[in-house]
Amino acid sequence: MQTITPHLWYDKEAKEAAAFYTTLFPHSSITNVTTLHNTPSGDCDVVSFKLWGYLFEAISAGPFFKFNPSISFMVNFDPAQDTEATTRIDAVWAKLVDGGKVLMPLDTYPFSKRYGWVQDKYGLSWQLILTNPEGEERPLIIPSLMFVGNVCGKAEEASAFYLSVFKNSKRGAISRYPAGMEPDQEGTIMFTDFKLEGQWFAAMDSAHRHEFTFNEALSFIVHCDNQAEIDYYWEALSAVPEAEQCGWLKDKYGVSWQIVPTAMDAMLASGDQEKIARVTEAFLKMKKFDIAELTQAAEGR
Repeated sequence: MQTITPHLWYDKEAKEAAAFYTTLFPHSSITNVTTLHNTPSGDCDVVSFKLWGYLFEAISAGPFFKFNPSISFMVNFDPAQDTEATTRIDAVWAKLVDGGKVLMPLDTYPFSKRYGWVQDKYGLSWQLILTNPEGEERPLIIPSLMFVGNVCGKAEEASAFYLSVFKNSKRGAISRYPAGMEPDQEGTIMFTDFKLEGQWFAAMDSAHRHEFTFNEALSFIVHCDNQAEIDYYWEALSAVPEAEQCGWLKDKYGVSWQIVPTAMDAMLASGDQEKIARVTEAFLKMKKFDIAELTQAAEGR
């Protein structure tokens, strides 16, 4: 099972966006839709879906957070893994750019024969790259964090911190800015990737002026099998007490995480509206999730 799942926050478009994304890649589908009633945001659709086998979750919960390029998804079109990679990258780009915004044109760059960065019509950012990596293969979809503003220059420190927190972790590639690439400082991170709980992530610094930073629009759900795991990740990651709510926390770099019991997926996907209502009422009162209390609510005790 995928331990860490990206979570996307929409105003009202979670189902629509998930349906759109599943048209982009093979082995993609919506796996569950649950509606939570009587939340502070009203009725909220919670959507689980997979893209090229990679799991995502999304919610329609009001116009409180907007996507920005501080977190994007790298999509590796690798001819070694996909015989249609060279044509698929252009087809996916055409769909993503329709109604969206080009951040870097799909073109030839020193690091790739075919690369482009785009915000789609919902604001979510994607980096498409034609790759044929030597050595260890990388997965087809990788979340990528860009450290800007007051956390610029922290990509190496932050990735080392995440490597210390999560198990089954290791550093992959690391590339630093050379001299003469101002405003980026020599030695800061041009690119690094790293594995957490067996899943690849990427990170970079950017000293250019950006009018955005990490926010709650894109968070990462950590699925925990027991209360000890919830307690561990909560203690290790939470650095902003006022951000703690309903299993959400914010780390010292501003990245948002949700520390969630694995059993909660089954509770909310049961189709039993009374059970879902009891569990929702219970977790809305919590900061850190308590599995025993959630189980009692699910069972009606």
